[in-house]
Amino acid sequence: LPDNITTDHLSPSNAILLDSAAGEYLAKMGLPEEDFNSYATHRGDHLTAQRATFANPKLFNEMVRNEDGSVKQGSLARIEPEGKVTRMWEAIETYMERKQPLIIVAGADYGQGSSRDWAAKGVRLAGVEAIVAEGFERIHRTNLVGMGVLPLEFKPGTDRKTLGLDGSETYDVLGTPTPQATLTLVVTRANGVRLEVPVTCRLDTAEEVSIYEAGGVLQRFADDFFDAALA
Repeated sequence: LPDNITTDHLSPSNAILLDSAAGEYLAKMGLPEEDFNSYATHRGDHLTAQRATFANPKLFNEMVRNEDGSVKQGSLARIEPEGKVTRMWEAIETYMERKQPLIIVAGADYGQGSSRDWAAKGVRLAGVEAIVAEGFERIHRTNLVGMGVLPLEFKPGTDRKTLGLDGSETYDVLGTPTPQATLTLVVTRANGVRLEVPVTCRLDTAEEVSIYEAGGVLQRFADDFFDAALA
């Protein structure tokens, strides 16, 4: 993803259209189109809200290109390793069925804009376990930690472009997450070439490490509750 990805890219609040993944789902459930309303009104309905993840038609996913090489606009993704371009929700469904953990690679100022819980919830429910970006908006980074998603930051001078990433790679993260630790992002290209890229762990405090290791703030709360009950 490019620079300046907003929470509206991650989880839009606009009206739900019939030809969207959420609209198709609501129609299948028997809801008349005039009652679809907006994504914002379905925040308590995870089956609809999930389908809002990256559903913004103004999204630019750099894995999807036009014939001239420019990035194609839309809620689109490329399923790997097949290379098949689909609507974002179909790609998410495919990876969920495969139980394939995912990573998001992004530019600067990831997650800016209004604070939306589903901007972090949606990507976590899609199977995203880590996000590596050039920088994070403060509140969204905190929300990611609360959902059990690991925020990683490229070191200065390194980004998706200098590394020549195109989305066909597989990724792993090596090292023990501690506050501001340097971890290793292992990038394996489709041709087998392996890169080891130092990245900064953006768990900024010991408390955030504890929340992340529990799997998120709700899981941490449950752990504390049961520990107290057994004490």
